[in-house]
This record gives sequence, structure tokens and C-alpha cells, in this order.
Amino acid sequence: MATPTPAATPSNWNLPNIITIVRILLAPVFFWMLLADNGADESLRWWAAVLFIVAIATDGVDGAIARRYNLVTDLGKLLDPIADKILTGAALIGLSILGELPWWVTLVILVREIGITVFRFAMLRDRVIPASRGGKLKTIAQSVAISLALLPLWLVFGDWIHWVNTIAMTIALVLTVYTGVEYLVAARRENKQAKPTSNA
Repeated sequence: MATPTPAATPSNWNLPNIITIVRILLAPVFFWMLLADNGADESLRWWAAVLFIVAIATDGVDGAIARRYNLVTDLGKLLDPIADKILTGAALIGLSILGELPWWVTLVILVREIGITVFRFAMLRDRVIPASRGGKLKTIAQSVAISLALLPLWLVFGDWIHWVNTIAMTIALVLTVYTGVEYLVAARRENKQAKPTSNA
């Protein structure tokens, strides 16, 4: 009976990883466009917002391609969350520099995102804590809230749109904190369950 040939390990230089790397490279371009002329250039502001939306949308694209065509790699697992944090971090910091988002909101979100990402990589040596539905909802809420904040929709609809932006960012902030605590609780529970096994 013939021994089945093991599946070939996908190359790190595959399409999903290239998309992720491009997302990282677009972050400084987006950041410059957002802050050009202290945000006064309306055309650049629109383009910066569009660039962010397109770049953040590729997060789902590269993941779907990687899973469908068996192109998941350790490099991709490392770079994908880093790319997301760089892009969203650039947007939040840029909005705070422009005075459109309180710095404390930016700091709370960044501390949660960076802290959980570092914690997740540390946990990979023992076990993987899967992303919860709340975590996925948090990512969507952040993307929507930041996109709304970046788009200068007040030029089209008037100042009342700032209330919509505030509500969207508040929802994203609450979900960000809640899912961060949820992840730590789940990790602690997994750790307690693993101790009896390891001591057996």
C-alpha cells in the first residue's frame, strides 16, 4: 500500500502574505495623506479614508485566500495581526493628532490591541485561544468606526454626523475593552484546565 505523500509546505511568498505586506507598506502612505496640511486638504482626506477602507478590507481577503488554497503559513499568522494593528494604530493616532479623537480613546484601544497580541503570541507555545465571536465583532466595529471618523462626511451631511461618529466609536471602544477582558478570562480558564493534565 502506497504511503500518502505529505502536503507540501506553502511558500512564505504567497499571495495572502504579499497582500498583508502591502497593507503594512500602505500604512505610512495613509498616515501622511491623513496629516497633510494638518487635515485641511479635503481631497487628500477623502483619498486617505478610501485608502484605509480598501487596506482594512484586504484583511478578510488574504485570510480567505489562505484558507481556501491551503496557503496558511507561520509568517502569515505573525504578520496579519501586526498589519492590522499598524493600520488601525496609524488611523487612531492620526485622528488624535488632528484633535478629532481624544487621546485617551486611542491609548485604551492601542494598549488593549498590543497587549492582547503580545499575550497571544506568548500563549502560542502552549495552546491557542481561538478568537471569539465578540472579537470578530470588535474588529468590524473598529473598522466601521474608524472609517466613519476618517471620511469627512460633515462636509456633505453637516455637523450632526459627528454624533454618528461618536456613537460608532463608543461601541467600538466598549467592545474592545470587553473582548480584551473576555480573552484574558478565557486564557486563565484554559490554563487552569491544563494544569491537572500537565501534572498527571
